[in-house]
Amino acid sequence: MASSSSSSSRNWSYDVFPSFSGEDVRNTFLSHFLKELDSKLIISFKDNEIERSQSLDPELKHGIRNSRIAVVVFSKNYASSSWCLNELLEIVKCKKEFGQLVIPIFYHLDPSHVRKQTGDFGKIFEKTCRNKTVDEKIRWKEALTDVANILGYHIVTWDNEASMIKEIANDILGKINLSPSNDFEDLVGIEDHITRMSSLLHLESEEVRMVGIWGPSGIGKTTIARALFSQLSCQFQSSVFIDRVFISKSMEVYSGANLVDYNMKLHLQRAFLAEFFDKKDIKIDHIGAMENMVKHRKALIVIDDLDDQDVLDALAGRTQWFGSGSRIIVVTRNKHFLRANGIDHIYKVCLPSNALALEMFCRSAFRKSSPPDGFMELSSEVALRAGNLPLGLNVLGSNLRGRDKGYWIDMLPRLQGLDGKIGKTLRVSYDGLNNRKDEAIFRHIACIFNGEKVSDIKLLLANSNLDVNIGLKNLVDRSLICERFNTVEMHSLLQEMGKEIVRTQSDEPGEREFLVDLKDICDVLEDNAGTKKVLGITLDIDETDELHIHESSFKGMHNLLFLKIYTKKLDQKKEVRWHLPERFNYLPSKLRLLRFDRYPLKRLPSNFHPENLVKLQMQQSKLEKLWEGVHGSGIWIYGDLKT
Repeated sequence: MASSSSSSSRNWSYDVFPSFSGEDVRNTFLSHFLKELDSKLIISFKDNEIERSQSLDPELKHGIRNSRIAVVVFSKNYASSSWCLNELLEIVKCKKEFGQLVIPIFYHLDPSHVRKQTGDFGKIFEKTCRNKTVDEKIRWKEALTDVANILGYHIVTWDNEASMIKEIANDILGKINLSPSNDFEDLVGIEDHITRMSSLLHLESEEVRMVGIWGPSGIGKTTIARALFSQLSCQFQSSVFIDRVFISKSMEVYSGANLVDYNMKLHLQRAFLAEFFDKKDIKIDHIGAMENMVKHRKALIVIDDLDDQDVLDALAGRTQWFGSGSRIIVVTRNKHFLRANGIDHIYKVCLPSNALALEMFCRSAFRKSSPPDGFMELSSEVALRAGNLPLGLNVLGSNLRGRDKGYWIDMLPRLQGLDGKIGKTLRVSYDGLNNRKDEAIFRHIACIFNGEKVSDIKLLLANSNLDVNIGLKNLVDRSLICERFNTVEMHSLLQEMGKEIVRTQSDEPGEREFLVDLKDICDVLEDNAGTKKVLGITLDIDETDELHIHESSFKGMHNLLFLKIYTKKLDQKKEVRWHLPERFNYLPSKLRLLRFDRYPLKRLPSNFHPENLVKLQMQQSKLEKLWEGVHGSGIWIYGDLKT
């Protein structure tokens, strides 16, 4: 028998060849078994219900000889099929010739009945052997005995079929050395990601396929890609992981060169081929040479954190460059980048559930799946502060690891802001917009419009010259916002980043485009410190017990477009001590959004001209009358008001 090392050196097309009697197990055991293999990215030969005859089909023979492991499912009617018995002969032959691994499964069948061809199994076997030669019968008997003597799985020894199927799949995973490295053993939820990626990768197909992994910064795209690369590399003749470090090193020699430059692309290809073939250096003198070098090799290529078209064109511009069965995985924050390259198979990485997020945090903070006694409430609060973002969960967990409960309690108020590492990572997405209008829309949403309807935002920004329709699409593509049920949603950490960007515009709050912090708003309104640079104010009045507003507070802010003083607790009658003088007689005429919940006066300023107003909301206010005459017939009014 050939050694297992000679077996492992072969270039396999499949990991598993299942031999079975279709009428017994195809729609029961086998369907669940193949699904479990798929979820673990184990490539199995699928016969697609080929109509079987007496002789062994060449396609099946090829499938057996090109599979690392043969899984033989012995069931009641297995021996009734000459086809199954001939498959078994070929499996035994491969086992002897090159050490193919064989795993028998005894499905509601006594292993001794297969080994000795007795019982009902033996009777069915004898019936099949009628009109067969003595030599055929002897070879079938020897094959049955040979495989049945191998230590396998007997379903009656298991509590349930699902547990046995999972155990068999894990056994196969270990035998073909596909288990992820220890680097990923603590990665919560990785199995779910791999399961969802399996259908997109479609590894059993011989086509060359490009697959995208898309999601916001900090959500774990690179970690998923690394785990996949670790798990899949051994199934390919060549495997390369391209990241920004690789690109930067490759470009050092051409510092300052444009990626469109022919020599730059050629240099990138040389570096890529050296990695691809595991050589120190490879010389090529023209770009077209790369295709000739790689087109016969089955390759796994991961290109991580990329949104540069020229880099992708240089390294994987055409699927036909690579050998059959190759897979190219492109990881990016920009969905449009994938679409522009014709990549239709896209895996969107979503935020983990609350339960998974808590487990991720606990893995980082305690090296355990759940918090110790006394830390459950605190851990849940920190996970909430991180907005379930994996990067935030891991960074905050590592920062709090080993600290006592008192330290945790003292640290909670400081977790409102962004950790330096988290902020730096998230800022990359914003800086990558490369468009001032898109950046401005991002800041508007972070400070004013998060949670608002898409249609409302478009109307409120209609005269802003910000190209809102295009801008919103760009922000969605770059995972900076998402649109759900016609509502714009921005992750809490991205929103905090947007607010921090606005804070850095000036040390004086009245010189910034948006006011979002309670203290800053109170100071500006009380001291009449606002300027023409202020475009919007948003204040949750439930955060304060009293509010001082200078009679001329808004006169300096004549460019104010959005005034949003609101409460989320309309069902609660909280008393706020308003210090709003009767002489208060000015609101900017440019206002497009006016929300002033619990407004304490009976009238709006008499000289307020709302010709630009789009949306008015004055819930639980003491307002009795808006204004004289007719203004802005297109205004949306919320609240029980007289007009």
